[in-house]
Amino acid sequence: MEKTKTVFRVKKDDEVRVMAGREKGKSGRVLKVDHAKGRVLVEGVNMVKKAVKKKKQNDRGGIIEVESSLHISNVKLVCKKCGPVRTGYKFENDKKVRICKKCGEVV
Repeated sequence: MEKTKTVFRVKKDDEVRVMAGREKGKSGRVLKVDHAKGRVLVEGVNMVKKAVKKKKQNDRGGIIEVESSLHISNVKLVCKKCGPVRTGYKFENDKKVRICKKCGEVV
């Protein structure tokens, strides 16, 4: 059975806001989108502690904080005018662009 490709409306370097979960209300820039798992990595959100081994003689090991991924359904794209919004698509000059569903402006 073949998986169908899901279209995500959030892309790398987009400004998003977390809408659900323990990080609800926080905003950040998307660092990575994992299409296979349906998850996004947002800068400064969902920080977890990770044990890191010492790799070189002068390198420090220990416990560091890194971002962990969130499910794509828990984030919304942020419009500059409206805030967090749903997005749609529109064709402008034979090019497909994302638009804000509230104000209709190109995101």
